[in-house]
Amino acid sequence: MTDPVVTPVRILVVDDEAALREPLAEYLVRQGFGVTQAGTAAEARSRIAAEAPDLVLLDIMMPGEDGLSLCRHLTETRQLPVIFITARGESTDRIVGLEIGADDYVVKPFDPRELVARIRSVLRRATRQPPAPEDDLVYEFEDWQLDPLKRRLIDRDGAVVPISSAEYRLLLAFLDHPRQVLDRDRLLDMVQGREAHLFDRAVDNQISRLRRKIEVDSRNPQLIQTVWGGGYMLAAEVRKAPARA
Repeated sequence: MTDPVVTPVRILVVDDEAALREPLAEYLVRQGFGVTQAGTAAEARSRIAAEAPDLVLLDIMMPGEDGLSLCRHLTETRQLPVIFITARGESTDRIVGLEIGADDYVVKPFDPRELVARIRSVLRRATRQPPAPEDDLVYEFEDWQLDPLKRRLIDRDGAVVPISSAEYRLLLAFLDHPRQVLDRDRLLDMVQGREAHLFDRAVDNQISRLRRKIEVDSRNPQLIQTVWGGGYMLAAEVRKAPARA
C-alpha cells in the first residue's frame, strides 16, 4: 500500500530585506515547511490569493503598504494566522500588532528554533476544532451567533461580522464560560497559550476590539463586563442551537 502524501504546512514570509527573508525561508524549508516569499505587501496579497498559505510571517516596516495595514486587511477578510517579525521591540508596538489581530509577535534578532516553536503553537490553536457531536450547532447570545465550525460571527440580521482568529478564540472562551469571571492569566492560557509570552495589556486591547464589534455602546459595555480586581465576565445567557437558515 502506498503511503499517503503529506502536504507540508505552507508559510508565506513577507519581508523587504532579502538578506533576512531568504535565509529564514531556507531554514523553514529544512524544518519541513513549504515556504514562499514576498518582498512587499502588494506581492504578499497576490501570493495569498494564488496560494492560500496556512500562516504568514510578516515584517512591519516595509516600503509602501506596511505590515500593520496588511495584517488589518487579512483579519478583516479571512481566517489566516499572522506572526509579526520585526525589529520593533517596544511594548506599544506589540500591543498595536496584537490589537489589530496578529496571533503572535517575534522581535529581531530571534532564535529560529523559538520561531518554529511559535509557528507550531499558533497553528495548533488555529486548527483546533470543537467536538464533533456539536459541529452542526452554533452559540447564541443576545442577538448574536458564533458558528465554531465556520468560525463566523453573525449579527441579528444574518450578516457576517469580520473577526480575527485572536478575537474568535477570546469570544469562544467567554461563550464556554458564561457568567464566570475570567482573569487575565486564565484568558492567556485559554486564548494564546503560555508559550506566547504575552502580557496583560494584550488581553485588554483584544477585549476592546471585541467590544467594538458586539456591544451597542463599547464605552458602556453590557455583554463583556469588567470585574474590577478580577478580570472579565460575559454577562449573557448562552445556548447552543442549529444555525439560522
